[in-house]
Amino acid sequence: MILRLFSITLIVLLLSCNSKKPNELKVFAQPIDAKINGDILEGTSVLNDSTHFVWGGSVVKGEDGKYHMLYSTWECGDSIPSFSQSWVLHSKIAYAVSEYPNRGFKFQKVVLEGRALTGDSLAWDAQMVHNPHLKKFNNKYYLYYIGSKDPGIQPKGSPGEKLSKRDRIQQNQKIGVIAFDNFQQLVSGNFKRPNAPLLSPRTRVKPNNIVNPSPEGTITKPDNIIVVNPSVVQRPSDGKYLLYFKGNVYLPSWRGVHGVAIGDTPTGPFTPLDPYVFDIKMDDGSIASAEDPYVWYHNQHEKFYVVFKDFTGKITNAVPGLAVLESNDGIIWTKTQNPLFMKKQLILNNGDTIKVDRLERPQLLIDDNGFPTTLYCASALVNVNNRKDGSSFNVQIPLEVRDTK
Repeated sequence: MILRLFSITLIVLLLSCNSKKPNELKVFAQPIDAKINGDILEGTSVLNDSTHFVWGGSVVKGEDGKYHMLYSTWECGDSIPSFSQSWVLHSKIAYAVSEYPNRGFKFQKVVLEGRALTGDSLAWDAQMVHNPHLKKFNNKYYLYYIGSKDPGIQPKGSPGEKLSKRDRIQQNQKIGVIAFDNFQQLVSGNFKRPNAPLLSPRTRVKPNNIVNPSPEGTITKPDNIIVVNPSVVQRPSDGKYLLYFKGNVYLPSWRGVHGVAIGDTPTGPFTPLDPYVFDIKMDDGSIASAEDPYVWYHNQHEKFYVVFKDFTGKITNAVPGLAVLESNDGIIWTKTQNPLFMKKQLILNNGDTIKVDRLERPQLLIDDNGFPTTLYCASALVNVNNRKDGSSFNVQIPLEVRDTK
């Protein structure tokens, strides 16, 4: 049976033992079990909730053979601010589980929320938690996430005096990590929550509307103003852990840039490097805006790959969507032969291909050799920025891998 596949062509180079001619690895998205119902998708391949926004989810296979997802979620409704405001003010992290990697995830409970809700308004993650990135290293699980708190109304005459509460919180985001032995432990709350972030920005350079700016003349680092979108991988060459993150720069307008920090253990401490990573240039020489990296190491190809959101199409060489880059050391990154990983579209099991307004926060399930088997994305059919109706969802996309020799 020939499926009407839409390509999310990931082409990576593999040197043959007998030839210098590169091989190609192609990855194709398979149809998902979903149907359109108004402004949302419904079906076993979709995790949504009529009373909540649902966003990025990260999955691992547990010792019990089940698939465990941690995902961002928060309340919706007329009494809650719209999506673009409410994710900063109210995001929480919830737990879902399934017997299958690509369908059937069911909500279990919220496992992490801003600590102000339990009485600690001074904690670094008092207001919100977001961006879950779930990893397993050496038989232990790690939840990397971002958190923030409101630094408060800024003094009159200061560069941040006009900022709203939402923008003050957004500018204060940092990365933390929670370690746990099993998901029963996580669900029961039997874990130690960090009293300090794992990684904080070193510079705060912005021409205006900024809380606690760096001194004039400060050279901008990749970890500028915020550190978000954590992605962690162990480097086989030396056993070090690489923590990738996004920061914001204004040159002069906003764009997302990325850096990497290195640590000896999954819980750090992590030391950020000064060079930018994933630094594909625009025509004017500035770095193309991107966010949401997912980095993994391909054991068979002996190199790193990253999939992330390309705002402009400059990285994909085509259209805005998900792009893929490769690296031998995890520090210096180049485009693959075909850097377009996926367009902003989905194919349904009835054969229809639909365009979506959002397809981001890509997270992957990787097999033992380094081949991606399932893609998890935050998605929406419509522009949700001004919506209050929970019209976002997480979609689980099975992948077919083809090696061409």
